[in-house]
Amino acid sequence: QVQLVESGGGLVQAGGSLRLSCAASGRSFSSYAMGWFRQAPGKEREFVATIRWSGGRTYYADSVKGRFTISRDNAKTTVYLQMSSLKPEDTAVYYCAADLDGSSWPNRYQYEYDYWGQGTQVTVSS
Repeated sequence: QVQLVESGGGLVQAGGSLRLSCAASGRSFSSYAMGWFRQAPGKEREFVATIRWSGGRTYYADSVKGRFTISRDNAKTTVYLQMSSLKPEDTAVYYCAADLDGSSWPNRYQYEYDYWGQGTQVTVSS
């Protein structure tokens, strides 16, 4: 079993920054890729960013490219999402997810992920 725990959400003004963390645990945790998704009120969950655990290759949604950075710390089995130049439309619950044994790239779709965290709220005020 794999557990994913997000943290770092909160309230921030437009133009500000936040860093989300996702700590992964479980017996001999390893994954193919980790991803961040978000879900705004009344909207479907959408892809934000993904990173290959081995090699660190990354891929971003167009809406966050240039503003968000995904990274990982192998030793801590933790994935980060550094969010800068935040906009009110970035307001959402942010979820991290783990794809343990995928083979395609980039992992943009929810069905490609095996485990999900409980989510952390990010609110950007105008």
